[in-house]
Amino acid sequence: MRAISSGRRNLITDVEGIRVGNASDEKVKSGVTAIICDTTVTASVHVMGGAPGTRETDLLSPENLVEDIEGLVLAGGSAFGLDAASGVQAALREMGRGFKIGPHRIPIVPTAILFDLINGGDKDWGRFAPYRDLGYDAANSADIDFELGTIGAGYGAVTATCKGGLGSASTIISYDDSADMTIGALVIVNALGSPMIGDTKHFWAAPFEMNNEFGGFGQPSPYPENARDLRIKHRDQAKPGANTTIAVIATDAVLTKAQAKRLAIAAHDGFARAIWPSHTPLDGDLIFAIATGKSGASPSLDQQIDLGAIAASTMSRAVARGIFEAKKKPNDLLPTWQSKFGA
Repeated sequence: MRAISSGRRNLITDVEGIRVGNASDEKVKSGVTAIICDTTVTASVHVMGGAPGTRETDLLSPENLVEDIEGLVLAGGSAFGLDAASGVQAALREMGRGFKIGPHRIPIVPTAILFDLINGGDKDWGRFAPYRDLGYDAANSADIDFELGTIGAGYGAVTATCKGGLGSASTIISYDDSADMTIGALVIVNALGSPMIGDTKHFWAAPFEMNNEFGGFGQPSPYPENARDLRIKHRDQAKPGANTTIAVIATDAVLTKAQAKRLAIAAHDGFARAIWPSHTPLDGDLIFAIATGKSGASPSLDQQIDLGAIAASTMSRAVARGIFEAKKKPNDLLPTWQSKFGA
């Protein structure tokens, strides 16, 4: 490995062939994020939280038939948010996309949801939840540039100590004797734990920060006495499924389905380095992995080690950026990082 650097946008869309769309409902304080692929891509998933909520994730196991997908959906709304996949499917079908069976096309869009029902929003939406329509709008708005923080599936996200949000980051891995490879991460941070060290403004992800992307504050010195104290969201009313950090790790390398699975596993280290605690019985922590193959590079075994390590560090950076960029909204139950520590 010759060098690593941040991608031009420092977003998952630095991986060629990926676009991201967001749709939010300010009254409900929730939303949907759609990751749309320009062509079908190899994908897998790895779940490490104890309370996941998903749709069409079994087909991503390496031993199962379907090799390629059209996109992914991340949504708020707990189980209600699974409706978002139907909206994204509808948009993709109108685009002529999908797995072809005879005269029919079936868009494959695996989905993961998070719990954001207790966040100050009005969930009295009537007979049907808004997520199908939000999914449709998110898919149709997909582009290479998008906002971070309080947007899409991250609109109503919260952590133990402050508001959560949507984060993204990218890294380019350069080699002297082979093609460069790009890694991109997108994450919705709605964790049971905290992204900050004790009561300080410092992020657990600080060792991996690039170009002051979340303030450039580094690590506290000395570490505070309360750095070891566990910050747990709603400890007195913690319930399974009430917290979740869901994410996508993407690369332009050529990977098999099994290699994509391994990349998702490695990226979970990024959660553990950016949120403490993570992967608890009450979180639904999950990472999708997609490989567009656009670089044409089929990584060697040594390079697969590089990809896994950089996937973890890029994911950590994305987590911190989602917290750093969160914005204050009416009826918030928790402060943003900016309102606590910003200028």
